Amino acid sequence: MSTVDTARGTAAAPAAGDPDSGPVAPSRASSPEGDATGSGAPSGASSPEGEAAGSVAGRAAGPGAGASWAGRSGLRLLGSEVRLTFRRPRNIAMLGALAVVPVVIGVVLRLVGADDDAPSLVTQVAGNGLMLTFVSMSLLTALLLPVAVGVVAGESVAGEAGAGTLRYLLTAPAGRARLLGVKAANVVVFALAACTVVAVSGLVIGLVLFPVGPVTLLSGTTVPLADGLLRLLIVTGYAAAGMAAFGIVGLALSTFTEVPIGAVAATVVTVVFSQVAGAIPQLDPVRPYLLTSWWSSFDGALRDPVATDVMGQGLLVFAAYAFVFGAIAWGRFSGRDITS
Repeated sequence: MSTVDTARGTAAAPAAGDPDSGPVAPSRASSPEGDATGSGAPSGASSPEGEAAGSVAGRAAGPGAGASWAGRSGLRLLGSEVRLTFRRPRNIAMLGALAVVPVVIGVVLRLVGADDDAPSLVTQVAGNGLMLTFVSMSLLTALLLPVAVGVVAGESVAGEAGAGTLRYLLTAPAGRARLLGVKAANVVVFALAACTVVAVSGLVIGLVLFPVGPVTLLSGTTVPLADGLLRLLIVTGYAAAGMAAFGIVGLALSTFTEVPIGAVAATVVTVVFSQVAGAIPQLDPVRPYLLTSWWSSFDGALRDPVATDVMGQGLLVFAAYAFVFGAIAWGRFSGRDITS
């Protein structure tokens, strides 16, 4: 079931004068992208009598029932969006690539070993396979994870507009606010899934290729294996929060264009620009405000005690980026003329 189908199946026609609803679609039309984003346009419009009956029924059920209905329809719309995202071969291939990288790193470290000048995380992999997950996360948050999230986020709105299905989604009373919220939630789900794939792949290949036991942290303290696994969960959650904030940036950029590749390229360029800016010593004053400066701060979970101050600052930066760019996305999407 496509997003368009779900929006049609879970919501009645928009109420007259609803400012949150999109333009009314023609009675019969077809989507140019077919299965990519939806199976087609609405086959017909509901009658005024039906809208009136629905409105009366909604008022009789009370505002609580209306909120419950809206929540259920929103969850169904999110479920459809998530299924579409994870069924696309391109997205599956990106997740597969993310899963392969820890395997390659593990095999290379097993066969060749780490250089004496390598970071301590890398040298510890030979002694404990659990560290492979941390090494993989450190390497992939630099570029490959942001690219994967940026592709999904960048085309979230622009892809629908480019395929001509955006106005049909807005014809059903999904509403612009709910539709944008669903798109944002879908990006967050994909960011969490991408980080989880890296963590699980690194953990599995680490268990297979290297000994596993008590974990020696970066601060020199040795903790039990269960504590190490808990810290692995913290690292995965922190990395997912950083990628989700970046995904909201991509979502905001996606509302400015109807060309998906342009939105994706702009999203990826922001990562490159931010990392270049963070590497220039003369720009040190702006480094704390760059999103990429905090992505690798999950290594605070590998210290005793956990560096909650640094990780807390990172989470605040992530939240600030998500709020600012979420507001930009809403401001652009709510006032935009939807013509495709």
